[in-house]
Amino acid sequence: MLIQNVAIIGAGTMGNGIAHVFAQYGFAVTLVDVQDQQLEKAIQTIAKNLDRQVSKGSITEAIKTQTLQNITTVNTVATGVATADLVVEAATENSELKLKIFQQIDEAAPLAAILATNTSSISITKIAAATKRPDKVIGMHFMNPVPVMKLVEVINGYATTADTTHTIVELSKQLGKIPSVVNDYPGFIANKVLMPMINEAIYSLYEGIADIESIDTIMKLGMGHPMGPLQLADFIGLDICLSIMQVLYQGYGNPKYAPCPLLVNMVTAGKLGVKSGEGFYTYTPGSKAWVVSSNFNK
Repeated sequence: MLIQNVAIIGAGTMGNGIAHVFAQYGFAVTLVDVQDQQLEKAIQTIAKNLDRQVSKGSITEAIKTQTLQNITTVNTVATGVATADLVVEAATENSELKLKIFQQIDEAAPLAAILATNTSSISITKIAAATKRPDKVIGMHFMNPVPVMKLVEVINGYATTADTTHTIVELSKQLGKIPSVVNDYPGFIANKVLMPMINEAIYSLYEGIADIESIDTIMKLGMGHPMGPLQLADFIGLDICLSIMQVLYQGYGNPKYAPCPLLVNMVTAGKLGVKSGEGFYTYTPGSKAWVVSSNFNK
């Protein structure tokens, strides 16, 4: 199937990153969000990231200009997906919301369109069941930051056809990404492996085995990770980490996936990491400065 027109649902961090990449590689992109302010912010973010690429010499000024011209913004799903060959949903990681969005997409998108979700843990099969085209529903899980990270985790739902999978695998390669195909089980592979590690790091802090700096330093210097698990949790968002752990725990029914009580408490208290200004570290607005949170030094 030839993909030319792509609709992205959700203009947040992941949505604007996905729109950026598709537009940079020449696709006609419609970025959809119900909030006009979020759409404006997304275009500003994409322009800023393109400027960074220009300054590094990875793209030209002409490519930046064309990339921005390839993006159209709209605030209604029906309008945004009306001519799409592919729809990529990148809304908040909330099961009920995604099911509602997919019902709307299914009603408005062309019958031949593939419907993809950027979910990091929610069942593709469950999402597909909310549509009349489960054979054309697939997971297309990009990594953050999307313009930089090479991996696309391609997730087959129970009814996803080989043709749909092939199209998305080849499309990912066109975007300069490396696709890896997995099957639809809680957490898929990326988060089934990553999140228990992060949760175990939080348990190690909770149990007093080591402090934040020691845990992150050991994993960076000893295991070669570019970022320690606690700092990575802040970057992902502690609410997202908790949500994924809950999906794993409920999906497998195994106590090894139970989220750490400290993680639950921090999310309840609104300490979500970078996006709230404080998690395991505190963050200075508008800069890359961060220090260990004072809450763990009492």
